Amino acid sequence: MLQQRTIKTITRAVGVGLHSGQRVELTLRPAQPDTGIVFRRVDLPEPVDIPVNAMAIVDTRMASTIGVGGAKVHTVEHLMSACAGLGIDNLYIDITAEEVPILDGSSASFVFLLQSAGVEKQSAPKRFIRVLKPVEIRQGEGAALKWARLDPYHGFKLRFEIDFAHPAVDSTGQSVEFDMGLDNYTRDIARARTFGFTKDVEMMRANGLALGGGLDNAIVMDDYKVLNSDGLRYDDEFVKHKILDAIGDLYVVGKPLLAAYSAFRSGHALNNLLLRELLAQTDAWEYATFDNERQAPTGFTMPAHAW
Repeated sequence: MLQQRTIKTITRAVGVGLHSGQRVELTLRPAQPDTGIVFRRVDLPEPVDIPVNAMAIVDTRMASTIGVGGAKVHTVEHLMSACAGLGIDNLYIDITAEEVPILDGSSASFVFLLQSAGVEKQSAPKRFIRVLKPVEIRQGEGAALKWARLDPYHGFKLRFEIDFAHPAVDSTGQSVEFDMGLDNYTRDIARARTFGFTKDVEMMRANGLALGGGLDNAIVMDDYKVLNSDGLRYDDEFVKHKILDAIGDLYVVGKPLLAAYSAFRSGHALNNLLLRELLAQTDAWEYATFDNERQAPTGFTMPAHAW
């Protein structure tokens, strides 16, 4: 049987929110089988649990935000991406503010946190959502066109293409394909950082966003070049970060997908619309488990790769 996974021990991290600039503490705790991933706002007078699911996404401007009632957690996508990359099914995430800390701007720190806690198999079958037919969301036309799509696939792979019309971005790889069964998430994707442009930062800060952002937790560009003295971590770091985001955005569906995702200029909003469209088409998907590990796609059966 292909089993569910949680972590073995409690682990903690402290950082600042990318947009809020607030100091925030994270405590990751093991969870029972079939719990899913649950954020817990422990700073509120009465702690509030926010289980992760596609319908819990309440805002997709600049990041993916989940919420229940008035309680929210912003910027969940990098931590969700790390959980997906390591195959973590069940986890409690205690948080002391309304935004996940940005740490170094990638998911690498979250991968390290989860791996240092240890990954434990549980006595329950891992449940997948298997895509049975193509589902697509398209927006805009011509130069404004963007789209995202899921196709049936025995495994999980993503293909993303970007088009920013910026010299620093255009000189790097514009498209990348990542297959969970063939490639290594921690090595190939996890270290790709979020990125932004100086021309946008002033406007964002005037709107109370990006208050915690800087050269130590993002790739920052002026009109022509990357301003970070250490340059890029990958030749195609920009599009790889979009893959990292997409993995996290798609994992909010609550189960790993058996699907091929492809996208052009997609983002948090389109990714969530794609999930909602999939779930609305009840003949487009089914739950799947694997009694025999050998029948499961490669990448899900292996223990989480170290660096």
